[in-house]
Amino acid sequence: MSLVKGVDGVKAPATFMLHGLRPTFQRLVNARWQIELHGEDKVPTSGPVILAANHIGLLDGPLLAIVSPRPAHVMTKREMFTGPMSAFLVGSGQIPLNREGVDVEAILGAQLVLTRGGAVGIFPEGERGAGDVHSAKGGAAYLGLRSGAPIVPVALLGTRAPGEHKGYVPPKGTRISLSYGDPLRFDAIPFPRQKSTVDEATEVVKQALIATVDRAQDLTGMSLPGPLGDSTHG
Repeated sequence: MSLVKGVDGVKAPATFMLHGLRPTFQRLVNARWQIELHGEDKVPTSGPVILAANHIGLLDGPLLAIVSPRPAHVMTKREMFTGPMSAFLVGSGQIPLNREGVDVEAILGAQLVLTRGGAVGIFPEGERGAGDVHSAKGGAAYLGLRSGAPIVPVALLGTRAPGEHKGYVPPKGTRISLSYGDPLRFDAIPFPRQKSTVDEATEVVKQALIATVDRAQDLTGMSLPGPLGDSTHG
């Protein structure tokens, strides 16, 4: 994997493709789909930031990285790094994540991105689904508490049609929206951080993301796709 050396043995994700080729990727994306951004002014223009998004489709991660106001290093399940999108994921510095347990290397990689003033993308739901944020894992809150970086909730709509499977790719011309909510800010808490503190912050992130998704549906007239369909056909 193409990584750059970090500190204390931690490796930071590469940045050359994410930054250097981002305009090219944006043109390709905008030529393929009808992309809308709402509330993008709520994303800080500089300094560390965490983009916490709902997760409904295959394109969520790439879009969060490419079309958000800030180029983002998105925490992505490690299985994706052996698939057809592996070259993009590696070259653009996305962060491989082992979802089976606590992935210390992924957390440290994300922390290094934030320490350098970059943007990290994360899906609190942990996997693709209905996108209604029925549940949330503690990764976004933990990173916010560890770094003090603001957490911006992001609502994704349109990356999966109702009844479609998790590998669905929207056809050309599909309307896709990314709506950004008000940043959440937690004071950085030095280690050790109590589980109850992380749990409380996670609930705050969850409720803010639910509210952002609800507002996005009202604003755009678009709806969540509902549960995942059968993936056996594709």
